[in-house]
Amino acid sequence: MRFIKLTITTFSFALLTAVVLPVFTQTVQPPAKPSLIAGDVTSVAAGKIVMTTKDGSLDVALSDKTVYKRVPPENPVMSAAVGAVVSDIGEGDKVVVSGFLAGDKRSMPARTVYLMTKSDIAQRNAKESEVWKTRGITGRVVSVDPVAKKINVETRTLTGTSTITLTPTETAKFMRYAPDSVKFSEAKASSLLEVQTGDMLRALGDKSLDGTSFTAEEVVTGAFQTVAGTVKAIDTAKNEVVITDLRTRKDVTVAVAPSSLLKKFPEEMATRMAGFQGGQGGVRPVGQGGAPPQSNPPSGQAPTGQGRPGFAGRGGGIDDMLDRFPTITAADLKVGDMIAVSSTKTGNLDKITAIKLLAGVEPFLRAAQASGGRQGGSGGLGNFNIPGLDGFGTP
Repeated sequence: MRFIKLTITTFSFALLTAVVLPVFTQTVQPPAKPSLIAGDVTSVAAGKIVMTTKDGSLDVALSDKTVYKRVPPENPVMSAAVGAVVSDIGEGDKVVVSGFLAGDKRSMPARTVYLMTKSDIAQRNAKESEVWKTRGITGRVVSVDPVAKKINVETRTLTGTSTITLTPTETAKFMRYAPDSVKFSEAKASSLLEVQTGDMLRALGDKSLDGTSFTAEEVVTGAFQTVAGTVKAIDTAKNEVVITDLRTRKDVTVAVAPSSLLKKFPEEMATRMAGFQGGQGGVRPVGQGGAPPQSNPPSGQAPTGQGRPGFAGRGGGIDDMLDRFPTITAADLKVGDMIAVSSTKTGNLDKITAIKLLAGVEPFLRAAQASGGRQGGSGGLGNFNIPGLDGFGTP
């Protein structure tokens, strides 16, 4: 009898364990963590914002329990956030929302909204632009000595070129543009060993009094290319332009991204600058007699322009000039126009994404064609230099 009771008791305990233990285990498991979703605000309404994320559109429900925090762009960490209110949110702002996604992943009630306003971002960019204008250089890498930790950089102004020797500090930060992106925000951490001859380089730091050396605190590099051609077709729906490359005679599709900069050279200025590069008063179209000027500036000519030297980037004489040029769209182009485009090197020669697209560049390209013909290229495109084209887009 005692054995039977013991058996029943053991069975009952086992049964109880089998039923209760899973429930107990479930109750002590840590609660699910809320998701953090980042994106840009596309619309704001009462009790709701709509944001665009990497996965598409998301409806965010706001309530009286939602907490709002404003993050300073100059120190973009959540620990630096300060209190905010829902009225601070506007279209175009960047947000990170904390909450639990609905099953369809298209909506989410917000627990916390971390906000970075577009006005704060604009102010930050303006400050950074001024810093780069006064303490930055931009140019093309001529040579790299990783042992001596020195980079020779060719810098250019509106009127000439010079070479400066860059030495990074021990704590210098290196970044490099991703090969498949024209966005500075997608640049990757890098090092001196990744810098290659021919790269475009932007650096922040201090220049020596004689202007021949530069101590860099921050270095950003990228492998870029320039393509020039005649417009063959325009697809405004896709925001794409097909050009016939003047060098290869092959078609290249140029994709225009939201971050792409499209400008048009004023005709008189382009003619004058192309002529000045060759030491003449103007450029004569090929076939009208006389030798057009060389497209490259005289060797050894020192820069005399105002502002920091550079091919392109933020601040400086060339950049100030480019800012004043008329802004255009793909729809403003016409079949037969000559344009020049800068892009990152991706290995795909059939399609590129424009960092900068310049129209009105015929004088520069005619001079380069004439130069190529004189060098035995049968009228092909020689080396062309179009101020403001090479290099970086605006971060």
